[in-house]
Amino acid sequence: MIGRLRGIILEKRPPWLLLDVHGVGYEIEAPMTTFYRLPAVGAEVSLHTHLVVREDAHLLYGFMELRERTLFRTLIKVSGVGARLALAILSGMEADSFARCVQEGDVAALTRLPGIGKKTAERLVVEMRDRLADWGGGAVLPASGRPGGTGAPVTPVDDAVSALVALGYKQAEAVRAVKAVAAEGLTSEEIIRHALRGMV
Repeated sequence: MIGRLRGIILEKRPPWLLLDVHGVGYEIEAPMTTFYRLPAVGAEVSLHTHLVVREDAHLLYGFMELRERTLFRTLIKVSGVGARLALAILSGMEADSFARCVQEGDVAALTRLPGIGKKTAERLVVEMRDRLADWGGGAVLPASGRPGGTGAPVTPVDDAVSALVALGYKQAEAVRAVKAVAAEGLTSEEIIRHALRGMV
């Protein structure tokens, strides 16, 4: 298991980043709550990681804080919650905010996250309430998704739309939200942040 990586950021395409660790480039997917805290391309960063091994791929997820990785690992143990949905949850809420929603049984807040229906939200509350009983409070942050593979976005607007769609929003909904906030000079991360504030 790869538990931690420290290296130079070579590329950032929310929520993917390429990390150079002594000449080896690691493709890492991170929740936007982590992505917003990343330094600029060319800077060094240390990430807590979780490796998911499948028959067709080895997927590496990175987190700025250990508590985020802990929550990610707890989430993927819940029935019906895979790594992608867990990442979407952590992209839409800080770990502390998610824990507070679970503790308070706030199903309505959880269903505002992409991919979370009422039944899934209720299951999260039931299965995770005891596990998160001692967790502290925090603040809600926005979310993002993943850009396309070979047809990588070439503008911040396209990048933002692609990220939102990968997270679970419908194409038309993502386009509408991005167009409503897009402005000259904004980065894809800034567009994503503003768009999601209007979607939740």
